[in-house]
Amino acid sequence: MTAEATKTEVGSYFISNYPPFSQWSTDQVGEVRAALEAPSADVPLGLYLHIPFCRKRCKFCYFKVFTDKHADQIERYVSALSREIELVSKVPAMGDRPFRFVYFGGGTPSFLSEKQLRRLVDRLQANIRWDKAEEVTFECEPGTLSEPKVHALRELGVTRLSLGVEHFDDAILRENGRAHESHEIYRAWPWIKAAGFPNVNIDLISGMVGDSDDKWRETVSKALELEPDSVTIYQMELPFNTVYSKDILGNQIETPVADWPTKRGWVDYAFDQFMAAGYSVSSAYTLVKHPERVNFSYRDNLWRGSDLLATGIASFGHISGVHYQNLAEWEQYCGSLEEGKLPLNRALRISPRQALIRELILQLKKGYLDGAYFQKKYGVDIFDEWRDAWNEYVGDGYAVLSENRVDLTRAGLLRVDGLLPAFFEPQFRDVRYT
Repeated sequence: MTAEATKTEVGSYFISNYPPFSQWSTDQVGEVRAALEAPSADVPLGLYLHIPFCRKRCKFCYFKVFTDKHADQIERYVSALSREIELVSKVPAMGDRPFRFVYFGGGTPSFLSEKQLRRLVDRLQANIRWDKAEEVTFECEPGTLSEPKVHALRELGVTRLSLGVEHFDDAILRENGRAHESHEIYRAWPWIKAAGFPNVNIDLISGMVGDSDDKWRETVSKALELEPDSVTIYQMELPFNTVYSKDILGNQIETPVADWPTKRGWVDYAFDQFMAAGYSVSSAYTLVKHPERVNFSYRDNLWRGSDLLATGIASFGHISGVHYQNLAEWEQYCGSLEEGKLPLNRALRISPRQALIRELILQLKKGYLDGAYFQKKYGVDIFDEWRDAWNEYVGDGYAVLSENRVDLTRAGLLRVDGLLPAFFEPQFRDVRYT
C-alpha cells in the first residue's frame, strides 16, 4: 500500500517494526537464545505480557486471542506465563536492569477476574518487580470491568489504563463484533476516574464498518466529554486473518471499510476538535491533554531501540539486536513451559543499518525527526541518505525540511504509515509485512 492508496484492501498498513515480520524465521531461534544468554545491553528494558482472552472476537482483530477457554484452561495459561517470567528473570540479558516500562496487552487483560489478577501479580512478583517502572500499562475492555477490579489494578501498580472504547454508537459496535456497548463505557468511567490513574487513555477507530460523518462527529464529541488524559485514534485496516478479510477474500465481496481519504478526513476532524479543547498532538495516532505531565515510556523507549522481554503466547520482543516471537499455538506454548523451556518460535538478528531504519520509521510517527540524534548514534546523515524520499514528500506537501530536522505536515501525519516503506531496504519493499 502506498501513500496514495484509496480503497482499503486486505493487507497490513500499520507498521510497528522493521524488518517485516514475514522475514523472521525459525532458523534463527538460536540467535535469540544466544542473545538471552549474553550480558545485558546498555539500553532500557521493558516487559510485555500477553493475556489472550476475550469475551468476543472483533471482526477486525488479527491478534492471537481465545474466546472459548474455561477456568481450568485460563489457570493453565496463567501458570505457564508465570513460569515464563520465572525463566526470563534468570537470563543474563536481563542483567541488573529494572523494568523501565511494563505492558499488559491482549486480547483483553481485564478479562481476568480480580482474584485471577491478584494471583497472577503475586506469582509474577515472586520473580520480578516493576515498582521502579516509569509506566505500567493495562488494556481494558469496558464490559469486563467492575469497581473492585478497577481499584485492584491501581493497587497493583498500573499507572496507565487504556480503555478500548473504539466507538460510542451501539449499532456500529455490534456490527464490528465488539463485546461491549456504550452503557458499559459510562458505567466504568466513574470507577476509573475515582481510582486516580496518572494516565487514562481511550482508543477510538476511524472507519469502522457502518460509520458515517454524523456518527463519527458524535463519537468525537462524546470522547471529548470524558476528558481522558490521552486519546489514541487508529484508522481501521484489514490485515490478513480477520473475520472481515477472510470474508472479502473467500467470498469475493466488496470491502465494507471506509476508504483511506474518508478515514484520514475523520481523524483530521478529531484532531481539530481535540486540539480546540486544549489537547496536543503526540504522534500520528495520539493526542494528550497535559503533555507536561503525561508521557509514553513504552512507545518512546521502544522507538529508540530499547529491549523488550515479550512473554505470553505469540508475543513479540526484542533483545540485544534480535527480534523474536513466541510460539503461537496453545499446546505448544503451554507444553513448552510445562517442560521448563522458553517458548521461542522465530527470530531475526538485525544489522546496524536495519536498526537505524527501524528507529527512523518508528520515530517519524511522532511527526518529526532530529538529524543530530541519528548522526550521533549511527553516524548517518538521514537527510542525505534518503534525499530522494524527503524531496518527494516535501514536494507532495507531506513534510517540511529545516536545519537538520524534518517535520511532517498534518497531511503527512495522517498517512505516515504509507510513507514509511520508502525507507525500507529494497528487498523488503514488496514483501508481505506480516
